[in-house]
Amino acid sequence: MSFWNQRPTGKVLTFVLIGVTLAIGILIGTLVDSRVKAERSQPVTDATPLRIPDPVELSNEFSRLAKRLEPAVVFIETDFDPRPRETSRRGPSEPEEGDEMDLFRRFFGGPFENMPRPRQATGSGFIVDPKGYIITNHHVIEGADRIRVKLVDDQTEHRARLIGFDPETDLAVIKIDAGRPLPTVAIGNSDAVQVGDWAIAIGAPFGLEASVTAGIISAKGRDVGPQQFQRFIQTDAAINPGNSGGPLVNVRGEVIGVNTMIATRSGGYQGIGFALPINMAVKVYNMIIQSGRVTRGSIGISFSREQAPMLLKALGVDHGVVVSQVQPGGPAEKAGIKPEDIILAIDGKPVKDGDDLVSRVAETPIGTQVKISIDRGGKRMEIPVKIEDRARVFADDPRFAFYRERKTPEAAAPAEAMFGVYVRNLSARERTELSLEEQQGGVLVTRVEPRSFGEDIGLRERDVIVSINRRPVNSVDDVRAIQSTLKSGDAIAFRVLRPGSARGQVTWFSTYLAGRIP
Repeated sequence: MSFWNQRPTGKVLTFVLIGVTLAIGILIGTLVDSRVKAERSQPVTDATPLRIPDPVELSNEFSRLAKRLEPAVVFIETDFDPRPRETSRRGPSEPEEGDEMDLFRRFFGGPFENMPRPRQATGSGFIVDPKGYIITNHHVIEGADRIRVKLVDDQTEHRARLIGFDPETDLAVIKIDAGRPLPTVAIGNSDAVQVGDWAIAIGAPFGLEASVTAGIISAKGRDVGPQQFQRFIQTDAAINPGNSGGPLVNVRGEVIGVNTMIATRSGGYQGIGFALPINMAVKVYNMIIQSGRVTRGSIGISFSREQAPMLLKALGVDHGVVVSQVQPGGPAEKAGIKPEDIILAIDGKPVKDGDDLVSRVAETPIGTQVKISIDRGGKRMEIPVKIEDRARVFADDPRFAFYRERKTPEAAAPAEAMFGVYVRNLSARERTELSLEEQQGGVLVTRVEPRSFGEDIGLRERDVIVSINRRPVNSVDDVRAIQSTLKSGDAIAFRVLRPGSARGQVTWFSTYLAGRIP
């Protein structure tokens, strides 16, 4: 008996009916489309077109302040030259099989693919002098090989020169030469700031230039930094990476702080930002422009920043600072001050706490002799002490290493030409070896100075310059002649031939590189 004969007839009929039903359903689905469709190219007669109203300026105090202050706030980009990477180099007698760049390597002496790439960073700053002096954060420009500045109303990149810096307050002063007087900010008095006051932060968060955020002053005198001279204004105005160095302003448009840091667990804004009070920034700025560096007085002692009030009470005094260490060879040691002495007053004025002591000593001119009142074992005495330079007193302290190893990026590196490149004429033999026989003229770039204008616009070693501003270049003398006709601020365009490789042969492609002479 067959398989089908073993199955009941009713079940076979059921399967057949199910199959027929499904087939009919699929057929109906292909014939009937229940989707809603709009009739094409059929205008409607009962709808009214939307209308964009005429622009009406809805100005408020924040927008007026933004318009007034933005031209004086700058965008800062910094470049860091890469360190050369060690690579294994093959000699001319050891070509790698199938290497199409071998001819190129033999002539030029090294592969392009092993060239390290530069690193960049961004920040903000604000102009305080029409001659181009700018205040920013030290960490924005620290260690940079090149500093570039953009103005809001002028997208020209201006090369900046570092005037001076102060890591202890995280401040720096840079200068650009724009060829014209620049707009400046108004300086306020941060001592007048009150918790609850409106505050506006301006800068370039994440490289987004001329960004404006608003909030209030959340707190004053925040001790959140590692340095003794940083007592921050706290604000909830949005501050993000890239805002560093920008101004925090009040509702009168006066700068009351320098945006410096944020409290965050995400790397971005989380409601708490900190600005260095402008009064401290002004003191630092004035010292930098007057002497090129910041000097602070010191008596050469160390003490605990977290000094419990009960400690003083237990020692029988109600104010002062307990000396924990005396710097060898410093003013305090020379004068006879010892560990466990309690400094009570300077020139008869009581010392409230460690911050008060440091502030008053730091602001005392170097070489001044002061009378330090101390308590030693319950006995009061006065000791004359001569104030010395803090950086010299703590010369071996790693915190002051920046004074010993100062790295200053310059506005322009010296070079054979103002473009920052070294060039030489090509010999007939070199033209043949480089497959440039048909190219008339041109000079070979043999070196590009780091941090130079030539590097800025992208000139590379081994480029062949064939024209400048459409003027043919046949020799080094032509380059000198053309550069003598140009001045700072002039636009300049180089047409260059750049080497490549195809099927084991050196090939050249033409490109333009342009910029504005700094």
